[in-house]
Order: sequence, then C-alpha cells, then structure tokens
Amino acid sequence: MAFVLRWVFAFILLAATFNPTQWNFVRWARENYAEQLPITVLLGLVLLIGYIIYLRATLRSIGGFGMFLVVAVVGALIWVLVDWGILTLDNPSQNVWLGLLALSIVLGVGLSWSHVRRTLSGQADMDDVDE
Repeated sequence: MAFVLRWVFAFILLAATFNPTQWNFVRWARENYAEQLPITVLLGLVLLIGYIIYLRATLRSIGGFGMFLVVAVVGALIWVLVDWGILTLDNPSQNVWLGLLALSIVLGVGLSWSHVRRTLSGQADMDDVDE
C-alpha cells in the first residue's frame, strides 16, 4: 500500500505539471502568468520542491542506471501490450498519459526502493554520516 501511495503522489505531481487536458500547470501558467505572476511563481516553486524530493530520493536509491532499467522494463511492458494488440499508440493524448505513467512508476520505485530492499534482504540502509 505504501508503494501505491508513493506512486500516486508521483503521478499527481507529474500530471499536475503537464497532461493533455486543460487542467495542468504549464497551460495555466502560460495563460495567466501576466495577471497572476505571484501565484504562478508560488505554484511553480511548490511543484519544483516536489520534483526535488522525488528526484533526489530516486537518484540516491536506484541511481541513473536504475532509473534507466525501470524505464526499460515499463517500455518493454508497453511494447508487449502493443504487440499483443491490447494497446495502440494512435492517440497522442493516450501516449502522453502512458509517458506520465512510466515516469511516475520510475519515481514511485525510486522513492520506495529502500523499503523494498530492506524487506527483501532484511538489511537496513544507513544515511551518510558526513551529510
């Protein structure tokens, strides 16, 4: 359940930033930054903080190569679904949602990896002392 919550929050962060609907920060900021610059900056900073938290935790737990591997697995899964005819890539909006799903899985795995490793191996992680 904890992984699902981390993944959902990652998906919400990504979808709030950009998605194919009209309800996203990028589109709203482009249309309203002149009239509502302070709130645009505030919301942008809140999103940036969310990205820093997720990216820092992901890079520390699985690293760049681990991120590549998770993206590769998700990409291969999508490829299998397309090959079996379960999924088509004809709809650009659907492709954006698939990209958001893939990226949110990477961030969710990255944020949860220490918990998964501890459960599988029985070993606890230690933070660096000099930080």
